[in-house]
Amino acid sequence: MAKEFKFPDLGEGIEEGQIVKWYVKEGDKVKEHQVVGEVETEKAVAEIPSPFSGTILKINFKEGDTVKVGETLFVIGEKGEKVKTMGKKEKPKIRPAGAVGYLEEAPEEEEIKPKVVLKTLRKEPQILATPAVRKLAKELDADLAKVTPTGESGRITEKDVRKAAGVQEEKPQIVVKRKYDMWGYIDRVPLKGIRKSIAKHMVEAVKHAPHVTVMDEFDATELVKVRGREKKKAEKLGIRLTYLPFLMKALVPAMKEFPLVNASFEEGVEETIIKKYYNFGFAVDVDGQGLIVPVLKGVDLKNILDVAKELKELGDKARQRKLDLQDLRGGTFTITNFGSIGSIFATPIINYPEVAILGVGRMKEKPIVLERKIEIRPIIPFSLSFDHRVLDGAYAIRFLNALMLHLQNPEKLLKS
Repeated sequence: MAKEFKFPDLGEGIEEGQIVKWYVKEGDKVKEHQVVGEVETEKAVAEIPSPFSGTILKINFKEGDTVKVGETLFVIGEKGEKVKTMGKKEKPKIRPAGAVGYLEEAPEEEEIKPKVVLKTLRKEPQILATPAVRKLAKELDADLAKVTPTGESGRITEKDVRKAAGVQEEKPQIVVKRKYDMWGYIDRVPLKGIRKSIAKHMVEAVKHAPHVTVMDEFDATELVKVRGREKKKAEKLGIRLTYLPFLMKALVPAMKEFPLVNASFEEGVEETIIKKYYNFGFAVDVDGQGLIVPVLKGVDLKNILDVAKELKELGDKARQRKLDLQDLRGGTFTITNFGSIGSIFATPIINYPEVAILGVGRMKEKPIVLERKIEIRPIIPFSLSFDHRVLDGAYAIRFLNALMLHLQNPEKLLKS
């Protein structure tokens, strides 16, 4: 029996994905667990595995097409089977069969005999309509049983409902997209993929959380010294030790002193949810297309070398677009290192519903006054944006001071 492989509800508000690549074509034989393609969601690029061995009977989407949750990606079965793809958003009839889809028996095209047709006509007609169409029918007081369907496989469309209710459908306006304006030629770049997800999330963050940013500079003299020494030891173990692991480890004791920073805000009940675990997201630039924020879990339970190793692994997976969705979930606080591309200060946007984000600027040598003497010291700029509903300015500044105090003792961080 042929089976349909459908795009599932992955949670996290993901409603659709884009087909990146197919590795097979209709008629190809595949083995169980063989990767047949890739689909890009707002969060990551996921591989599409074949649930069992068989022949690809039908592929419903081309590379570049957008597929919504519940729509059939492909049909698999025995060679020569005839299949007919059903409606796009029907609930699965059997349990999920993988990380990116589930299986459903695909109806076969059979020769219909006259007697079967007569029996079918005596049955109550099945009404095929999406929830949106049913809602429209209720609003217009239209009886779906009396509506003549014109959609695929006998589905009732919104146009059918409006016609049955005697409501004249508004003619869609023709949108002319010119390739030039009054000053010259232009290019149009569609908002999709990572950039579409970022745009949606940033608007949501700014809309919900009143942002405030405080800034300060940190004298990294001791940190540079200790990191330089430990870096050589780490290299012998095949680990690249940056400043970020030290920063993450310093965040933990600072947050234990100022717990409101490691939290989220739940608007429905107007409560601040303080997290007793420490999962830190860090922004990774993906080929200039946008930022992906993988989450390093349980920072308080790992030593500096473990943190450094896992940061490298997650960063590589992010740039290769191979992150699992679980790698992007569960964050309690986010760090963005705009200093890696030369910037000093910024006003980063909170990774909502978290309540704070730390921006790290480019470290540079600057003259500072110490005991009435001018010395050249390595200075790291920090920018802390926070949700003013949860944190006051004084609380945020005290937290930032505590963070810098712990960073001034990197030897202790190595032992934590």
